[in-house]
Amino acid sequence: MASALALVPFPTMVALLCMWFGISLPLVYLGYYFGFRKQPYDNPVRTNQIPRQIPEQRWYMNRFVGILMAGILPFGAMFIELFFIFSAIWENQFYYLFGFLFLVFIILVVSCSQISIVMVYFQLCAEDYRWWWRNFLVSGGSAFYVLVYAIFYFVNKLDIVEFIPSLLYFGYTALMVLSFWLLTGTIGFYAAYMFVRKIYAAVKID
Repeated sequence: MASALALVPFPTMVALLCMWFGISLPLVYLGYYFGFRKQPYDNPVRTNQIPRQIPEQRWYMNRFVGILMAGILPFGAMFIELFFIFSAIWENQFYYLFGFLFLVFIILVVSCSQISIVMVYFQLCAEDYRWWWRNFLVSGGSAFYVLVYAIFYFVNKLDIVEFIPSLLYFGYTALMVLSFWLLTGTIGFYAAYMFVRKIYAAVKID
């Protein structure tokens, strides 16, 4: 009886299929069309085909140290809001501060952009030009702190002892952390890319 009540009603399933084929699928092909017609990015200066030798870097320029340092500020900007989000998802509490959530998201975008620009500036000053993937990883470093907080929340706030609920919690948490890492990494990368284009466009080559 319980399994029969848990089934999705047929009209709901039809509505979801209509939304998928009527909204999601056309948007995929629309994005493909505009992405295929978009012109590639034009770099402001010519790239040297012979790679330069990178000098020995200091300890704080290590990739993992940069991830730990750069992730603190964006995580601190959203720490309090993250508690209410977890409480709404896992403890069935009502969440109604969507305006404040949007403000926190704006602060998160600004902090990720600023941290990313600062880190790529230090990296370029150290004559290390391999900033693309490093910057993506570093700007997404706050996802590591989100994962640590999710483990802390599971141990101290939830009374889950069985295997299947624990697997469900950490499965959804892994998806959330991965999505958050891709989001913050993309924000930081585009901010650093615009910064690098701006400073190299100002370089006068004789």
